[in-house]
Amino acid sequence: MEFAELIRTPRVDNVVLHRPFYPAVEGTLCLTGHHLILSSRQDNTEELWLLHSNIDAIDKRFVGPLGTIIIKCKDFRIIQLDIPGMEECLNIASSIETSEWRLSYVNKEFAVCPSYPPIVIVPKSIDDEALRKVATFRHGGRFPVLSYYHKKNGMVIMRSGQPLTGTNGRRCKEDEKLINATLRAGKRGYIIDTRSLTVAQQARAKGGGFEQEAHYPQWRRIHKSIERYHILQESLIKLVEACNDQTHNMDRWLSKLEASNWLTHIKEILTTACLAAQCIDREGASILIHGTEGTDSTLQVTSLAQIILEPRSRTIRGFEALIEREWLQAGHPFQQRCAQSAYCNSKQKWESPVFLLFLDCVWQILRQFPCSFEFNENFLIMLFEHAYASQFGTFLGNNESERCKLKLQQKTMSLWSWVNRPSELRKFTSPLFEANNLVIWPSVAPQSLHLWEGIFLRWNRSSKYLDEAYEEMVNIIEYNKELQAKVNILRRQLAELETEDGMQESP
Repeated sequence: MEFAELIRTPRVDNVVLHRPFYPAVEGTLCLTGHHLILSSRQDNTEELWLLHSNIDAIDKRFVGPLGTIIIKCKDFRIIQLDIPGMEECLNIASSIETSEWRLSYVNKEFAVCPSYPPIVIVPKSIDDEALRKVATFRHGGRFPVLSYYHKKNGMVIMRSGQPLTGTNGRRCKEDEKLINATLRAGKRGYIIDTRSLTVAQQARAKGGGFEQEAHYPQWRRIHKSIERYHILQESLIKLVEACNDQTHNMDRWLSKLEASNWLTHIKEILTTACLAAQCIDREGASILIHGTEGTDSTLQVTSLAQIILEPRSRTIRGFEALIEREWLQAGHPFQQRCAQSAYCNSKQKWESPVFLLFLDCVWQILRQFPCSFEFNENFLIMLFEHAYASQFGTFLGNNESERCKLKLQQKTMSLWSWVNRPSELRKFTSPLFEANNLVIWPSVAPQSLHLWEGIFLRWNRSSKYLDEAYEEMVNIIEYNKELQAKVNILRRQLAELETEDGMQESP
């Protein structure tokens, strides 16, 4: 989550700037991730460049459709901006208010949490010393951090590891303060625990646990059971075995497919992601998501919720940023989870197709909303392949700390540098894409979920006819674009002729 992503309205025209010793200036106001800029076309007018970090406080007032923001700076300046439009004024004010969030470097050199990146976003009211205390209260030091900010209403998704309450009901005042700092006045929040209540209660005997409602009265806890570890690995093994069954017996095939429970896992994950998105968008409530470690099912849910809520996550660059932020930087242990796939006989404790399940869930949504995604199925298949075996360094290691120790940035190339070349991008771009700025709500009904043939059946049967159909679809779309362009030209020519005829007829 970058600060630039918190900006609701990046540009507003016809803004009037008032500041000491200067005449009022009308110009265009632009917001970047670090500056507030006002530039004018008037001659001899100096631009205003104001760092967000220099803003100490802001006031807002409205007179009819005109909004005014008064910015009080740390160097004692007071600047006034008159902004046309109430919504634009509110969005600008919300974007530059620095009281809510800050960048924390508490994990520099990975001293507090080995699976977190060096820089995280946390509530500004919580200092680094409090974060250190919270880290001792959360599994693996994974204290709650910002995962996603919903521009529409300012609600947020936080993620963390489980609280270490134990059987004695241990509590941490700093943890309670941190979580409550994410709530707006008069608002309640939801804690989505990706374990069943029974599993969460059993975790207390091992020193883990869950948030006690008596200590978090403004939060409602919801348990949504998502399986992990060997259960998912066994499910993958059974599914691949079913797909390789050549007996062609329908009952046998359907029985094996059902016994794998793969689509059941897909349904559980998507249902939880939809619940998280519903809390944010429809109920206007912020949420905290965690399971045990906060590195597996937690990341599946936070990522899928963003794909549902955030249109940018459905673009190629946006999805790459999502993978980087919510999986690589967030500490999903790729090396452990993807060490072996479905054929290896040796059973390792940490292997689990967590990332593959996430990609399968994305494919299910893409299949239901094919026009809302800039990337195609091949893009997801490519990511699956490189997660398990890659000549690039992107998916190596278990977290950012390990990748830094191995100096992968210096010794290897990034997968994204290859994917983002124009020649490669063409392979992964969907011809059906039409930008959709709305929230999309996937169906999780059993009839809506399908086996991902592009992954599980691609080596069992030829895709020749599907490939030919896809090529034909691309040709039809391109031909339609050409025809549309010709129609537009003819319309302009017709409009010009009608204008000429009107001029000739007038006396």
